[in-house]
Amino acid sequence: MEHSIIMEITDNTFARQFETTVEEGLVSVEYSFQEKKIFLTKINTPDQFDNEEFISQLLSEIMAIAIERKLKVVPILPKIVVFFKKNPVYKELLPPGIRL
Repeated sequence: MEHSIIMEITDNTFARQFETTVEEGLVSVEYSFQEKKIFLTKINTPDQFDNEEFISQLLSEIMAIAIERKLKVVPILPKIVVFFKKNPVYKELLPPGIRL
């Protein structure tokens, strides 16, 4: 049974990353913008952090931000491509022509 993890996400526009804090340290997803698209390029986690459910929840929260800002999402990182494949509900966020 999956349960929601409550997290506070900060959009650090200076560092171009979404950030949240966990017990082990900072977890961030780096991005870049081009037109109305956000390219998710890298996930940074503390050395001892391997909570895939938390990363999935973080990516879901970032998808909600993209929907709110009316952005298309371009997954660059293979781990984020896998997230899209596991969560087809977010496929509408992919720009035209992007196939996974």
